[in-house]
Amino acid sequence: MFKAILLEQGEGGATQATLKDIDDAALPEGEVQVAVRWSSLNYKDALAITGKSPIVRKWPMIPGIDFAGTVEQSSDPRWKAGDDVVLTGFGVGEGHWGGLAQKARVKGDWLVGLPAELDAKRAMAVGTAGFTAMLCVMALEKHGLQPGDGEVLVTGASGGVGSVAVALLAKLGYRVVASTGRLEESDYLKSLGAESVIDRATLSAPGRPLAKERWAGVVDSVGSHTLVNACAATRENGAVAACGLAQGMDFPATVAPFILRGVTLYGVNSVTVPRAPREEAWRRVVQDMPMALLEGMTEVVALKDVIGVAPRFLEGRVRGRLVVDTSAV
Repeated sequence: MFKAILLEQGEGGATQATLKDIDDAALPEGEVQVAVRWSSLNYKDALAITGKSPIVRKWPMIPGIDFAGTVEQSSDPRWKAGDDVVLTGFGVGEGHWGGLAQKARVKGDWLVGLPAELDAKRAMAVGTAGFTAMLCVMALEKHGLQPGDGEVLVTGASGGVGSVAVALLAKLGYRVVASTGRLEESDYLKSLGAESVIDRATLSAPGRPLAKERWAGVVDSVGSHTLVNACAATRENGAVAACGLAQGMDFPATVAPFILRGVTLYGVNSVTVPRAPREEAWRRVVQDMPMALLEGMTEVVALKDVIGVAPRFLEGRVRGRLVVDTSAV
């Protein structure tokens, strides 16, 4: 038996979230069984737990879109008992039982070996959010962005993706401008390396098709008008990496930035990244993420408290990363 957050459908389709004891035999099919040491709480998990959005595709469901732990059993020759592994994406926590539990059973293809320089807790302090931020940075680098090219905007900067993106870009030598709806977090964002902080209100309302050129690059986790305005103010031949939809899924834009300034918009999907770039992103995290800053942006949550903490995301009261101690039940 193991402890897990279990989501079930109640009367009228309402989501019911409970901390339960679950038999190992109930675990879904998969070649590798993992003892989950640490997980994390993400925006998508909060939506699933609260039932505020139709994240869950199969019932009942254990949420948790990522985890780090140790292999217990494996029929996949790439993994053996005792291996330390990390998982992000692949629909875990949505269509396949996820990481907010003490055990998981998954496909071997979904796992990556935990880098020797990271323990499970730090891996989840990075988690899906940090992994996604790294993919965004890599997309901008591949485009040709270099330190010294100009200001790089990070939207949703107080959140998990944004916080890690600010820290990574600053460590790599970029001039980072952080956009947030919580200006009281300015000192926090500057401690991560942001050169300046702007109010998200300057980006979140409908704007002009083209604005004054400012950004050499952008990491956007917000979408909607914020992404549109970021593109409109991106400099000639600049690049924008989009990875989120905190403001909305819509993109009420014109083609002006793309055909008049040659702006490139990169869509970053962290869920089904092939193995080679997935492993490269984790290698880059180890190389480029300031670990002391990672500790400072991380809050530990007990598994038993996850259900009560989840609504904080939807209320905009989460800073940085929430890592989940699965042993704390």
